[in-house]
Amino acid sequence: MAGIVACILLVFVTVITAQQQAVFLEYIQGRMGVLEERLSQWHDQSSRYSGELRDFKNQVLKMLENIEKERESLRNEMENTNVRVDRLEREVDYIETQNPAPPCVEIDEKLTELHDAKKKKKEKYEKITDCSDTISQVTAMKILKRFGSSAGLWTKDLAGNSDRIYVFDGAGNDTVYVYPRMKEFTLSSSTRKAAKIKLPFPWIGTGHIVYDGNLYYIRQDNEFQVIKFNLANKTIIDSAVLPIEQQVPVYGLSKFNYIDIVADEEGLWVIYATKENEKNICLAKLDPSSLSIEQMWDTPCPIENAESAFVVCGSLYVVYNTKLPSRSRIQCVFDVSGTISSENVPIVYFPKRYGSHSSMKYNPKEKQIYAWDDGYQMLYKLNMKHRDELY
Repeated sequence: MAGIVACILLVFVTVITAQQQAVFLEYIQGRMGVLEERLSQWHDQSSRYSGELRDFKNQVLKMLENIEKERESLRNEMENTNVRVDRLEREVDYIETQNPAPPCVEIDEKLTELHDAKKKKKEKYEKITDCSDTISQVTAMKILKRFGSSAGLWTKDLAGNSDRIYVFDGAGNDTVYVYPRMKEFTLSSSTRKAAKIKLPFPWIGTGHIVYDGNLYYIRQDNEFQVIKFNLANKTIIDSAVLPIEQQVPVYGLSKFNYIDIVADEEGLWVIYATKENEKNICLAKLDPSSLSIEQMWDTPCPIENAESAFVVCGSLYVVYNTKLPSRSRIQCVFDVSGTISSENVPIVYFPKRYGSHSSMKYNPKEKQIYAWDDGYQMLYKLNMKHRDELY
């Protein structure tokens, strides 16, 4: 009896196991069917996307082809227009020879101004002081603080006796911060302790200067203007457009500067560059009273890799660096009287610091340079040597 029961149980277990296997196989087949269906859908979608991408590529190529045809058509039209303009100019020239036009006063004044400016380049410069110093080395560097943007300017009145510090934050702004003394500037952690002067027009670049109670700063409207702003009564005294055509950035590493006004023992100077002499820096003597150009020079100092410049005793010193900032150095010197040159002046290096000088203002009374280096305000003390000692 016991044997019969055991056989029945064995048959029952075998039946149950077979049923489970059938269910499992059915489940597996169902899942594989779902995966096959999804793979089929993915292939369909991929094929559709490939077709759409191919159509889009063809459309873009067709558009580029049409643009090229239109550009060629415009080029032909421009060439035809140039031919017609040339013909028209020749006809106008012929008519003017037959019927001379009445003189235009405004054009004559402009031409006279430019003619006088070019004439002043050939005149000999006569110094008004006995200053005969030249820079031999930088003896000390002092970091005062870090304030404001990476580009800016800070200075004193370079001709007055005031201890005020004037701060120009940025290469374009309209508010000047004024601190009563150096101590307040270095100790203050913000601009709350500074007086503020809001200018009537915003400045451009970092080529401005405070000289004998007046702020001389650069404004860009249709042309670059020099604005003479009196700091006592907060009014514009005068403004002028310099007789300089087609200006370009004067420093290769400081593209925001088109005009840099500087001061030395001789007075005010303007450092600039033009397309006519686009590879080298130009220099001009500026009359602080009338804002007129007294004399102009083309210098041999390259614009490329220049970051700033200043004038000492009538000599232009151009400071150079590299696109990846390293040690700044005075590598080109131009003397308006012709007594010294880069060949007989040693290269002067500035101590390694943060980035690139956006401004360097020489103080002729202190024999120091007020520099703005990547947001740091710094002082460089200069060691001077008489020019006769160079030979």
